Amino acid sequence: MLTNVIVHVGEGTPVTVRLARTPDGRIRLDVTDPDPHAWLILRRPGTDDETGRGLLLLDSLTRRWGVWLTPAGKTVWCELQG
Repeated sequence: MLTNVIVHVGEGTPVTVRLARTPDGRIRLDVTDPDPHAWLILRRPGTDDETGRGLLLLDSLTRRWGVWLTPAGKTVWCELQG
């Protein structure tokens, strides 16, 4: 998630990272950046493509994930089994 901020929003962009345990024992990771316009797209890259697998990895490794848009930016979040 952090790599996507650097690549798609820009190096030096202020980012907030939060890691917490939910009441039901899951681990939650939130990454917030100030760009509400850089939307995430889950792609299906070809075998020769060098990029485009980040969200596929996120989708396969996490229990669930999503994006919250706000006037101040966006937060990409995911939950892992604790």
